[in-house]
Amino acid sequence: MNFKLLNMKRAVDLLKNKFFLVAVVFVVWMLFFDKNDLYSQYEQRQQRIKLEQERDFYTKETAQVSKDLDELTSNPAKLEKFAREKYLMKKANEDVFVIVKEKKKEE
Repeated sequence: MNFKLLNMKRAVDLLKNKFFLVAVVFVVWMLFFDKNDLYSQYEQRQQRIKLEQERDFYTKETAQVSKDLDELTSNPAKLEKFAREKYLMKKANEDVFVIVKEKKKEE
């Protein structure tokens, strides 16, 4: 019984301590009401991850396009193949047939 009374007295003394109360108010303010609260930090972290993924994707795409550009400028056969496939260019005595695969309808 004496132990419970002692703990209750400590709790009351702790709640009367102005430094403890200021610290609790500060922590609550920083966690929930501040401009940089926990939710804002979570959102910013998610946005950063998304932006890093986009950066990696565009870095990879830029490297691939640079490689393709080097191949096209250095190899005339590649340039001709690219023009024929992408822009459907042809020589004067040729006919071009474009075959488009139909997508299967999902029922």
